[in-house]
Amino acid sequence: MSVVDAVEVVAAGMLVADDIALLRKRRVGAAILMIALLIGLVLGVGLLLGEDDSTTNPVSSGQPPSSDWRPYSVVAPIDTGINVYHDHFRTEEVYPDWLLDGLGVTKTCEPTFEGTWQERYEADKEACWDTITTSDIVYFKGTKILGTSPDGGTDIHILDDPSDGHGTAVTGAVLDANPDAVIFFVEGFSTEAVLAAGNQPLVDIVTTSFGAIGSLPVPGIETGTYQTVVVNNKIHTGAADNTPSPAVQDATAGPPWSIGIAGYAEEGDDQKETMSGSYPDIAADWTQVLPNHDDVDGYHETSGTSFATPRTAGILSFVLEHLRTEVGDMGSGASTEERGGMLVSGVWPEGSTNAGLDAGITNAVVRNALNLSAWYPSFSTWDPSAGTMPISPVAPCTQVGWGVVNMSNIQPMIEHLNGSQSMPDRPGDVELCMQVNQEAREAYWGVYPSEEAPSRTLEVAARD
Repeated sequence: MSVVDAVEVVAAGMLVADDIALLRKRRVGAAILMIALLIGLVLGVGLLLGEDDSTTNPVSSGQPPSSDWRPYSVVAPIDTGINVYHDHFRTEEVYPDWLLDGLGVTKTCEPTFEGTWQERYEADKEACWDTITTSDIVYFKGTKILGTSPDGGTDIHILDDPSDGHGTAVTGAVLDANPDAVIFFVEGFSTEAVLAAGNQPLVDIVTTSFGAIGSLPVPGIETGTYQTVVVNNKIHTGAADNTPSPAVQDATAGPPWSIGIAGYAEEGDDQKETMSGSYPDIAADWTQVLPNHDDVDGYHETSGTSFATPRTAGILSFVLEHLRTEVGDMGSGASTEERGGMLVSGVWPEGSTNAGLDAGITNAVVRNALNLSAWYPSFSTWDPSAGTMPISPVAPCTQVGWGVVNMSNIQPMIEHLNGSQSMPDRPGDVELCMQVNQEAREAYWGVYPSEEAPSRTLEVAARD
């Protein structure tokens, strides 16, 4: 079954949480057997190579009243908090009122941009930080950030204070891939936090970099991501665990509606990171240089699927924004009545391959292009001293899914989606391998059984 077919089948017959639970009970035996086979396959490749909660309805509102601003895309990281004082997040743009209204903004803070981090925080404490509640959505003027903290239980709502740190780096990875992205940041690790973003009409992509250690097969945020993707037609990127565990049963990376992301060593020998989830959808940049959470201009090198995942979200955001520019699409999101489930909506311009035709690009179409664009690094570049797992010439999909995605994938995806240069189908063995992956995920998560759809496939801790 293709990802395109899969998402459309789900959208046509949405299941409530009770239905998911019932199907899961019916399929748990098959799923456990499938996961055991996957573990054996992953370990076998290694030996061959000798390597040591409830849902709510979306609200329809907030589309732009005119074309007096630029095409844009909204990415929603869900994490510990965000350092609004860091230079990485500054902008001279002032977001228009209709955008703030569409994202439900209840309060605007104007951060202090002089002095040390502590001096800036102290200057803003009384007027801003001490006044934010769990129901507020705050626009931080002078930055690319809107934020909310629906879970509470934090020392300072939204702010990535000195006891945290993860969310600032995660958000930095998004903006490194798409510096023009609008950030709708949600502080929290819960289903409610996911829904705070997934139910926002203008959000395009929700990205999560946390989950059960070792990808233990326990419930997580899957009901929230189901609502985000299947009901609200958005994209979810979810981090696989930082162990070699298969990603199929992982509540963040495993559900078939989510894009599960592992890591590869992009700065070294271009191979699989050993301590990174196996049999995901794709693998992305594992090591990055990202902004600090407790100063105003410092950076640090850090590694993990926590950062590979938002980097991928930023790449997809860039693609959406570029295509919206091409077709004159001044909106965002896909869940409003006006957009009808389309992430890109408009008409291809004169001179383009599809001139005059409607550009209706959905989650499923974007995901198919992502899969087609992925690639496998050559085994020949493996350095045995690097600590990485060599990309196997046999069933590399069990290590990195469809393959590697980084900034080099952007142009092929854009050209495929606008029709100027289509990408070829993946080889049959890759499609077959990922069909097994898809069927395992369907069996475990019990949503859309493959026997009822076409058989051909096209398609809680911070994870750092």
